[in-house]
Amino acid sequence: MSSISVLRAGPQSTIQDWPGRIRYWQVGVPPSGPMDDLSFRLANIAVGNAEGAPGLECTLLGPQLSFDEDTVVAVTGAPVQVTVAGKAVSQWSPIEVKAGQILDVGAAGGVGMRMYIAVAGGIDAELYLESRATFTLGKFGGKDGRSLADGDTLAKASAPAAGPARRILIDEKPALTNNWQLAVTVGPHSAPEFFTPEDIEDLYDTAYEVHFNSDRTGVRLLGPQPRWARTDGGEAGLHPSNIHDTAYSVGALDFTGDTPILLGPDGPSLGGFVCPVTVTTADRWKMGQLKPGDTVRFVPVRVAEVASSAALGTARRSNMVTVLSSGSDLDDGVLGSTRTADGTTEVTYRRSGDDNVLVEYGEMTLDLALRARVHALAQRIEADRPAGLVSLTPGIRSLQVKVDATVMRQSVLLDWLIECEAQLPSASELVVPSRTVHMPLSWDDPATREAIERYMLGVRSDAPWCPWNIEFIRRMNGLNSVDDVYRIVYDAEYLVLGLGDVYLGAPVAVPLDPRHRLITTKYNPARTWTPENAVGIGGAYMCIYGMEGPGGYQFVGRTTQVWNHRHPLEAAGFEPEHPWLLRFFDKISWYPVTADELLDLRADMAAGRGHVEITDGTFSLAEHQQFLTDNADDIKVERSAMETARAEERKRWSDGGEFATKTGKVA
Repeated sequence: MSSISVLRAGPQSTIQDWPGRIRYWQVGVPPSGPMDDLSFRLANIAVGNAEGAPGLECTLLGPQLSFDEDTVVAVTGAPVQVTVAGKAVSQWSPIEVKAGQILDVGAAGGVGMRMYIAVAGGIDAELYLESRATFTLGKFGGKDGRSLADGDTLAKASAPAAGPARRILIDEKPALTNNWQLAVTVGPHSAPEFFTPEDIEDLYDTAYEVHFNSDRTGVRLLGPQPRWARTDGGEAGLHPSNIHDTAYSVGALDFTGDTPILLGPDGPSLGGFVCPVTVTTADRWKMGQLKPGDTVRFVPVRVAEVASSAALGTARRSNMVTVLSSGSDLDDGVLGSTRTADGTTEVTYRRSGDDNVLVEYGEMTLDLALRARVHALAQRIEADRPAGLVSLTPGIRSLQVKVDATVMRQSVLLDWLIECEAQLPSASELVVPSRTVHMPLSWDDPATREAIERYMLGVRSDAPWCPWNIEFIRRMNGLNSVDDVYRIVYDAEYLVLGLGDVYLGAPVAVPLDPRHRLITTKYNPARTWTPENAVGIGGAYMCIYGMEGPGGYQFVGRTTQVWNHRHPLEAAGFEPEHPWLLRFFDKISWYPVTADELLDLRADMAAGRGHVEITDGTFSLAEHQQFLTDNADDIKVERSAMETARAEERKRWSDGGEFATKTGKVA
C-alpha cells in the first residue's frame, strides 16, 4: 500500500468521509463528515472516486503532502493557491502528482473557510461505528481520532474507480461569497408558541454576522435578541429558550439562551433549547464555508420546493448566491396533530428540516407517561423500518424520526406516523428492563470549578449562577444550605430518558421521586468548555457530559466514563457490542468519592480494569404512577416550596435586568 507524507499539516486538517456516521444520533454520536459536503463530493468525482470516499478537509490553511508513487488528486472548496513541485495548478480538476513531488495547498483568502483534497483510490483510515470520518472531540475516526500533524504518514487506499477522472464544470461549482443566503424551513419551534411573530420577522430580515468563536460543532451568530413569546421554560429552565430535551437536526438554528448557533456536523444530537428554523439539507454545505465576519441571511422556503441534497449539478442550485424562494410553509413548523388511540394525549408533528419529523406528546411538562409513549412509538417504527428510515432519537416527550428525504417525502412520513399512532397500546402498560447503575460522584469537583472560572474569565462574569453553581441550585430551590443539595442529589435515583445530552452516550435523567427534582436554569450564554464526565443539572434534568465540549447545565460534580474509548477493546461494565455504558430507562444511583479517588477510578476505567456495579431490574409505569398517588400530598408541599423559591429568584433576575432586551447584536 502506497503512502502519503504530511510535511505540513495545517491548523486543522482531518480525514472525513461522506455521509459520515449517520446511524448513532440516538446515543449522541454526531455524523461528522465534511462540513461542506458538496465540495468534498465534487473533489472525489474529479479523481474518479465514489462521492463518499475518505479524503481531507482543511481549515484556513491546507497541507503540504508528498506521495511515494504517482497519483491523481483534486482540490476543491475555498479558493487557494495550489502548487505541485512549485508550479501552480488548478482547483476543481484532476491533478497528476509524480512520486516524490510535493502538493502544496495554500491559505484561504477573501472568501471561504475550508478546502477539500481527494486522492484517487481514497485514503485509508480507521473504521469506527461504520465510518472513517474524524470526530476530534470524541477522539475517534480518521488518523487516531485527531487532526493531522506534521510528520504523519497516511496510507493511500486502493478503492476501484467509480468513474473517469474529470474537470468539475462551472455550473457544478458552488458559489462562495461573504454575504450568504441560507435556505431554511420553518420549525420545529417557531412562533407563536416560542417566538413572537416579530422575532421571526427579525430573523428573516437580519444580516447575522458570523462570530469568531465558531467551529464544526456550530456556527455562532451575532444578531438581535429575541423578544420571546414566553416568560420562561417552566420545568425546563428559567429562560424562555429552555425546553424539555429534544433531538436536534444538523443545520438547526439553536437559540442557547439569546445566542443563535447553527448546529454543525460535529454538534450535539440532544438538548434543551428551541430551534425556530433549520437549514435545508441541500444548503448545509454553505455552513462549512462561513468565516468570521461574513453575513448570513435566512431565506424561508417550502419543503416541497427545496433542492435535493443528492444533486450535485444545477439541480442543487449551489452555483447561485441567491436562494430562490416562493415563500415559506405557512404552518409555523407544525405539520399536523392527532390524539393518542385512547384519546387522552395530544400528538403534535413538527418539521425539523426537510429530513426530520419531530413527534411531540402532550403538554410541555415532565411526565414519564409521555416518555412511555415515545418508547412505544419507537418500537412500532423499528418493527417496520420503512425504506428511507435513518435513525430514531428519543427526547423527554418527543421522538425525532430522521429519513433520507430522497427516499421518503416528509408528507408520506407524516401520514404513516399518524397511522402508527392509532395502533399503539396504552402508555400505562409500559414495563421495560431497567438496570440500576451505581456510579461515583466527586462533589464540587476541581475540574468543574475550573470550568466555572474559565466561563467567568472568557464568557460572562456577572451571571447569577457564578461563582458557585451549587449555591445557585440551593437558592433556586429554596433550600436552607448547600448540604441539602448534597443530600438530595445522593438520595435520588435518576431514570435515564435520553442518551447523547451532551454527546457520546451522555444521559439526560430525571429523579423518579419528584421531591428530588432540583430545578435550575441553563447557562446563558452557554459554556465553551466543560470537562469530560462533569455532572450537572439543567431544568429538572441531570446530565453526565460524555466528553469535553460546550455545555449549559449547572455543575454538581464529576464522575467516571460513560463511553468506552477503548472500543472495540473491552472495558468493565461496558457491553462488548458497543462503546456506551447506559441504556434508556436505566437508573443511576450516586455514591460519594473524593476528587483524588475519582482520578484513580477514572484511570482504572480508561485502562479497562475499572468496576461498575450494575443490578438488573425493571421499570413499570403503573407502579411509578401508584407511588406518585400514594405520596401526592407530601410531593405537593415540597414542590410548592421549591416553586415559590424559583419565582423569587426569577423576580431578582428581572429586577437586576437579566431579562431586559439588549439593543444591537448579541452573541
